[in-house]
Amino acid sequence: MNTLATILAATGPLAAGWSGHVLWLRRRLRTARRDPLTGLRTREGFTRRAAALLRDDRAVVVLADVDHFKQINDRHGHAAGDALLKATADRLAHYVGPNGVAGRLGGDEFAAVVLDVDGTVADLLAVLHGVLARPADKANPRVATTVSLGWVRAADFPDEDLSALLGRADEAMYAAKQSRAGIKGARLGRLLSAVTGRRSGRRGAPAGAPAVGVAA
Repeated sequence: MNTLATILAATGPLAAGWSGHVLWLRRRLRTARRDPLTGLRTREGFTRRAAALLRDDRAVVVLADVDHFKQINDRHGHAAGDALLKATADRLAHYVGPNGVAGRLGGDEFAAVVLDVDGTVADLLAVLHGVLARPADKANPRVATTVSLGWVRAADFPDEDLSALLGRADEAMYAAKQSRAGIKGARLGRLLSAVTGRRSGRRGAPAGAPAVGVAA
């Protein structure tokens, strides 16, 4: 008994120290998967959660890109640009809700996966598009721009992974941005596009693909 007590007394602090170290590592890992400016998940954190959500047939992949972001930075300064990114992130996260995931892929590009529970994702994105165009700071309404959206239903392409689905959403978003097609008021236009990707080596979506593009 004395031997057991001695062993427990010797190993107790070690076990406690290891437990504390594990908790510290977990906190660091969670922090590393969060974008320090917006609080959204980084690409790695987003990818992990999105991959799990894509197992649900109701999953919809959304890509968002802030229009004219460089001009905002050049004209109003980087602090204004950061405020715009933060506001965009907050609004996107709010509309995605706890059952989905939103992430900042880098720069002024954001992505999300939402579950279209009641078949109203088009209406949701129409409203979101208008919300994202609001000024980031009410005291400085000049610091505002539109945000282009593109989205695709994962169930329409059951053999494609997250990367491929983001590519389709990106092509729809970019085509909408270029043609200024999409939302007028609260209506969502369906854009069937066959375009060349804006990034080197990216293939365009096949004609007739059920991708949807939104731009102001």
